[in-house]
Amino acid sequence: MKICFALLAHVDSGKTTLTEAILYHVGKIRTMGRVDHQNTCFDTHEIERQRGITIFSEQSSFSWNGQEFALIDTPGHTDFSAEMERILPILDYAVLLIDGSSGIQGHTETIWELLKEYQIPVLLFVNKMDRSFRNKDEILEEIQKKFGEECIDFTENSQGDYSEAFLENVALLDEMWMQEFIEGNQDSTWWETQFTNAIATRKMFPCIFGSALQNNNVDKLLSMLKNHAKSEKYEEKFHARVYKISYDTQGNRLTFLKVLGGNLFVKMPIHHGETYEKVNQIRIYSGTKFETVSSVEAGEVCAVTGLTFTKPGMEIWESGECLENKAHLNPMLSASVLWDKNTNIHTVAAAFKQLEEEMPELSVSFLEKTQEIQIHVMGKIQLEILKELVKNSFQLDIDFGPCCILYKETILEPVMGYGHYEPLRHYAEAQIRISPAERGSGIQIHNNCSIEVLDKNYQNLILTHIKEKEHLGILTGSPLTDVVYTLTAGRAHLKHTEGGDFREAVYRAIRQGLEKAKNILLEPYYTFQIRVPSEMTGRVMSDIQRMYGSFWPPQITEDETILIGEGPVACFMDYAQEIQAYTKGRGSIVFRDGGYRRCHNEEEVIQTIGYEKEHDLENPSSSIFCSHGAGYEVKWDQVDDLRHVKIE
Repeated sequence: MKICFALLAHVDSGKTTLTEAILYHVGKIRTMGRVDHQNTCFDTHEIERQRGITIFSEQSSFSWNGQEFALIDTPGHTDFSAEMERILPILDYAVLLIDGSSGIQGHTETIWELLKEYQIPVLLFVNKMDRSFRNKDEILEEIQKKFGEECIDFTENSQGDYSEAFLENVALLDEMWMQEFIEGNQDSTWWETQFTNAIATRKMFPCIFGSALQNNNVDKLLSMLKNHAKSEKYEEKFHARVYKISYDTQGNRLTFLKVLGGNLFVKMPIHHGETYEKVNQIRIYSGTKFETVSSVEAGEVCAVTGLTFTKPGMEIWESGECLENKAHLNPMLSASVLWDKNTNIHTVAAAFKQLEEEMPELSVSFLEKTQEIQIHVMGKIQLEILKELVKNSFQLDIDFGPCCILYKETILEPVMGYGHYEPLRHYAEAQIRISPAERGSGIQIHNNCSIEVLDKNYQNLILTHIKEKEHLGILTGSPLTDVVYTLTAGRAHLKHTEGGDFREAVYRAIRQGLEKAKNILLEPYYTFQIRVPSEMTGRVMSDIQRMYGSFWPPQITEDETILIGEGPVACFMDYAQEIQAYTKGRGSIVFRDGGYRRCHNEEEVIQTIGYEKEHDLENPSSSIFCSHGAGYEVKWDQVDDLRHVKIE
């Protein structure tokens, strides 16, 4: 069975170099490429080579000492962390790189937390030991301090020949192990089985110290993977998870997936609800090169052509069920696309819609009325890369407006929304309760409508229309979140209800409900950990308060102060550079996504954005009623009295 693992790291930790070393060591490539020479196996895109960073995940399959592996190289820059996260659910194991010369960096801790969230077994490779001014013991002490005592140095014990001193150290992790050690158990096979199970259940994290550039101890990392990686038990029926969408040079749409159950064949129908599409081709990729195969079994990673409905993160079952999973890392910034007005806006929009297939976090929106295109981004570096991508892939010269905070809206109390749509020969009415939900829960949709009030097929239609659109709030026109939509009632007409009527009624019902609600503005927050020299404690505490943040009691030692807290992204987004400057490089800050909280300067933001809800013709709160054979508009505050359904 194939073992699928990925290399994960903070940018510039040597991840791509380790990829080269592994592929060279297993005989997949003849010579090791170098990032600074722009000749690595996986960073094949011109932008990646010019900038010396990984932007797109790439994969390769190989065999080593009788074990089949699938290796995936992932981006290390925080602006492309969404691409990295999409890989995690398909992994059997992860190799987390730590820069031995720089220690554990901010994004490394974020990756560690994600691996914990996805419950992925982890091996650590401490790289650049040929350049490190610290010895192994000092670095291991830092690792254990940050990640736990379960991080054990296996460098000299990776081949299964365990020394007595090593076993004595490891036995401290488990009472049974300690008892076996005391009783003199030196059976390497027994210990190897214990370690394999402990690694698979995240009760142990082996560390290998080496140098990817010097190809030092890369073989020991591979030995650990071969000797201690356990194959998954897969389902019998077909099940797969999509982790990437891209296009080849001929314009073929590629769906990259891992088969989690059953087998996948060429010409096999892949169901999507009531419809299906056939797999035209199955490809096994190694960088940009691939070989075609007729079938793959569970555990395999491949790319297929012929599918158009797939999205990154989607799970597919033989039954036709499809599930879109929610990511943990999401953009907190937005930007407007700028382009030469001689270029048709629809051409630009089409380019970004294709990019959105590959990077769904972009959430591209095309505003017909204002002729604007807006995208969501992780950071400013991503904008620079997108500019080059659009130029290279679509021959379009574009730019971006300034990065803005991505605000959201929600409500404080439940409210009932009514939408009525009855122009001549059309009829639909929807009644939807909008209730506040727990912060961070997103959108939930429930149905509490009786079939005696409205036929089931119309109920399903209403639920579909609630789900299909990102509904906007009325304060700033930002997306609505942390609410529960509940269908409570509706009405149709035997002759006049047509396709699209309930869509109009649903959209108007939600908007009408918001007009009556207590609306609030939300902004993204960071949670942070700040480390500074102790003499600068007062400065940092003052800065946090100035930026509307909060923190727990500081941990102060003779040399260092650690502050853990939270604060608005708008205030803290540039603070890392400020800390670096006034501490002369001795201070650091690690940011994590802290979710959304109530905006600290709500009135100021609302006034600055200047959203005019009455002029948003795509999101009306009024309803359309009929009188004497003609439809007429009824403002939101009069709809409650004129609605036809009177169920509360």
